[in-house]
Order: sequence, then C-alpha cells, then structure tokens
Amino acid sequence: MKEMLAGALALTLLSHALAADDALQVSRAGTRAVMTASAQHFTGEVKVEMLHTPASAQRASAGSVSFSPGARTAWHSHPLGQTLIVTAGVGRVQRWGGSVEEIRAGDVVRIAPGVKHWHGAASGSAMTHIAITEALDGKTADWQELVSDAQYGEARPAGAPPTSPQAAAQPTRAQALLGDVAPKLAQLTDDVLFGDVWARPGLSPRDRSLVTVSALIALSRPDQLRSHLARALDNGVSKDEISEALTHLAFYAGWPNAISAAGVAREVFVNRP
Repeated sequence: MKEMLAGALALTLLSHALAADDALQVSRAGTRAVMTASAQHFTGEVKVEMLHTPASAQRASAGSVSFSPGARTAWHSHPLGQTLIVTAGVGRVQRWGGSVEEIRAGDVVRIAPGVKHWHGAASGSAMTHIAITEALDGKTADWQELVSDAQYGEARPAGAPPTSPQAAAQPTRAQALLGDVAPKLAQLTDDVLFGDVWARPGLSPRDRSLVTVSALIALSRPDQLRSHLARALDNGVSKDEISEALTHLAFYAGWPNAISAAGVAREVFVNRP
C-alpha cells in the first residue's frame, strides 16, 4: 500500500511539474538559432532569430530581424497584418503607392491585412526590429517581387527633398575619408566592418555603437569619435547615455580623455535636434 501511495504521489508531482513547464517557459538569450534570410525574399544581408514559433492552436509568431545597411524585404503582404517594433538603428517602411516613412528605435509600425509593402534598413545604418505576425490557415505572408535598387534608391522619408543623381552617388563615409589614398581600406571598412561585423546579430547596432564610442573615448580618438557619436545617435543611443558614458569613463580612462571627448560630443549635439 505504501508503495502504491508513493507511486501516486510521484505521478501527481510529475504532472504538476509538467503543467508548470507548459504554463511558463523561458527561452534564454543566446540559445536560439540565428538564420540567414532567403535571398528569394530579401535583398542584402538579413539575419532572423525566431523568438516565438506558434504551437497547436496558436497563430502569432515573433522574430527579431536584423538588416545590414541597405538591406530590405521584398514587396509582400500579410493575410492578418503585421506589427514591427524597431529595437535599434534607422530603417524605412513603405506601402505600395505611399510615401516612405523613416523608422527608428522605439517606433512601432502596424501594417494592415493585405497591404503590399516593404521594410528594411536605411542606406547608412543597420536596423533591427521585432516582427509579430499571425497566420491564417498556416500562412503568414504573400511574397511578391524584390524591391529594385532603383525603387530603394528613390526611397526617402516623406517631406524630404528629391534625391538628385549626384546625391544618390554620394560616397560612403569611408570612401570620403580614405577612397583617394586607400581605396581597398575604404572597401574593407564598408564591406567587412560595417557590412558584416556591425550587422552581426550577437549585439544590436545600438550596443555596438555604445561599445565603440566608449573605446574611442578611452583611446582619445576625437576624429573617429565625432562620426561614431553621430552614428550612435542614429542607432538609438541617447544624448543622456553618451553623457553618462563620458562621466563613467573619466574614472577608468582618465580625466583628460573624458574632457576632450566632451568637447567633441558638444559639437555633435549642437548639430542634432
């Protein structure tokens, strides 16, 4: 009899444990697979980390999608719509026949069911968003043609002046700084550093900016710091966070380095809203 009672108690405890596991599940950071998005539906380097995949009767999925600068989706629509939550960087979204909207960290975009649209990173910044999508009869998206380079090149936020052919051909920062004396270094900077390393999903563009700015403050590199402070603001780092980093690093990297960096930050902040 005691054995039977012990067995029943064990089964009861096991069933409660299984129920608890089903009721609350934690997916730890760094344990989820990161996949490269299909070139059939995306242009440029895009990484996808699925945060939630629906099971049984569930319909909603959630994924973190990281776009390298200039990368974007193809034109597509969703049978039940989609919600995008921008977590880092600067991006673009456009519905068919509508103007381009610039999106930044903290913005939330709601795309209505059946609306043809595309979204992706700005040409000079990476962008990461969380995409929440519901399935209808097992289908979440209707994929259509790729967004051409011409369509993307014409894309600009609503109200911005038209882009001239000369402006569209503007060199990157690396090309402007290095192209005439070290063109290969400029190419590696664009393709490897910003096109690959900065686009890796292990750190968001925002966190990479904060790391880079901190290193440049500590090393007293004002010329590089100036451009990376501007990039950090584009990637969602706030002025208050930059100020706090300056104060914190004064104790670890030296007072003179922090004072010099504060002067550079003042110049950048004056030119930003």
